[in-house]
Amino acid sequence: MNPIAFNLFGIAIRWYGILIATGMLVALIIAKINSKFLNVDYDKFIDCALISLPFGIIGARLYYVIFNYKLYLHNPIDVLNIRQGGLAIHGGIIFGILAAYIYSKRRRINLLTYLDLAAPSIVLAQSIGRWGNFFNQEAHGGEVSKEFISKFPEFIQRGMFIDGKYYHPTFLYESIWNLITFIFLMFIIRYIITKRGKIFFIYILLYSIGRFFIEALRTDSLMIGPFRTAQIISVIGILISIIYLISNRGKELY
Repeated sequence: MNPIAFNLFGIAIRWYGILIATGMLVALIIAKINSKFLNVDYDKFIDCALISLPFGIIGARLYYVIFNYKLYLHNPIDVLNIRQGGLAIHGGIIFGILAAYIYSKRRRINLLTYLDLAAPSIVLAQSIGRWGNFFNQEAHGGEVSKEFISKFPEFIQRGMFIDGKYYHPTFLYESIWNLITFIFLMFIIRYIITKRGKIFFIYILLYSIGRFFIEALRTDSLMIGPFRTAQIISVIGILISIIYLISNRGKELY
């Protein structure tokens, strides 16, 4: 599996970067479409996104580096090299929301409205971005038998054949789960009148449920002691989402 798509002026352009950029572009297009259904000013959303995105990328990298600091002690300049992977979505979401919160306070806009608009876009971008992990042959699960992997398409089998062994294509599981979540959120936006903030917290709930179980299969989990960090964050996300959804049943509608 070649992680490099092509070379441009002597610079290797990797599939990982292409897919991350594609996910961001598609996310903005989806937000443009959904802004009409949610009655959100798309131009203001773009202003917020342009501030949140770079902070989200910084947060995603910082989160990953903190939990893998030993990898960078002898060559700290590698902290800046994200072309080979090393972005943690939980860090990206946390930093992105913090940046959006500060922006919303300064501009006096309702943050939940913009988070609702962003939710389907974010989860679709995650679905696309996971294929970057495939080309990097990372974020996979434990070893599986040839009989098990033979149930997947041939190109998946080749990509998951690493150092003479086959591995769980956990990137694929999460990509499919995120795509299902995206479709469900799009259905809610179009056909169900919902309360402000619900779309975002349904996204957090569904993503956290899927990530909790998929993370249990992975071999590269970030750890806090004996616990997988992503599973801890997922449990927190599930609890916060359930509390919000239950406590806001009678709140303001769009």
